[in-house]
Amino acid sequence: MGFRINTNMASLQSQSSLNKVNRDTTESSAKLSSGLRITKAADDAAGLAISEKLKAEIRSSKQANRNANDGLSLVQVAEGGLTETSGILTRMRELSMQAASDTLEDSDRAKSSMEYEQLKNELERISQSTEFNGKKLLNGSGPKLDFQVGVGDHSMDDQISYNTSGLNSGLQSLGVSSASITSKLSAQESLSNIDTAINKVSANKATLGSIQNRLITSSNNLTTYHENMSAANNRIRDVDYADESAKQARNSILGDANTAVLAQANMSGQAALKLV
Repeated sequence: MGFRINTNMASLQSQSSLNKVNRDTTESSAKLSSGLRITKAADDAAGLAISEKLKAEIRSSKQANRNANDGLSLVQVAEGGLTETSGILTRMRELSMQAASDTLEDSDRAKSSMEYEQLKNELERISQSTEFNGKKLLNGSGPKLDFQVGVGDHSMDDQISYNTSGLNSGLQSLGVSSASITSKLSAQESLSNIDTAINKVSANKATLGSIQNRLITSSNNLTTYHENMSAANNRIRDVDYADESAKQARNSILGDANTAVLAQANMSGQAALKLV
């Protein structure tokens, strides 16, 4: 084979090979340092598109889960108010039973009536003051609330609704605003009204309980969904450290080899000069 000085093909080929190895080494280092198999669109355009869509769904599922938990907190606040209301009604019934007995005089009933009226005031206060983030929950004036617990659009399938306007624990709504135990007759009449009120509160608590169960189930499902989507995204986007480390080691060896070959190729010109 002849010696040529102007064009050293062996050197050019070695340089090209070394440049490719250096690019591959740089890419491997970027992937290993970031933990990502896809660091730019050129690595895997289709995979990147799928991964970006999955990332959006993953973040949406996290927010939907927070929405479900916030909704659960709201419903629990309402249930807590109804629990207090139920306890007050139970005490009012106890006082009514006592006042309905002939063992008490009207003067005794008047003393019990003081507590009775305070309990009625507390019932009304709970109804007016129970709220969550400025939304009234127990006075019947609140709006219909929608909890966005799906990762899709705003369709009914992605929402759990709670109509606060149907939940009113005020004296008028419960039918005990005129309840009294100042006399035996009024105490007897109040028993029926209080029983009706207790049943209404119990029904409202049952409704809240069913909503809580739906929100808890939604939260659990969203947690599972988030885990599955995260795993799918990781399989697409995350780097395989064992595979990429092997590639980097191979590139390192090739780099050393190409550097040695390039040095040897560059010496061929000097050998040609010795023939002159």
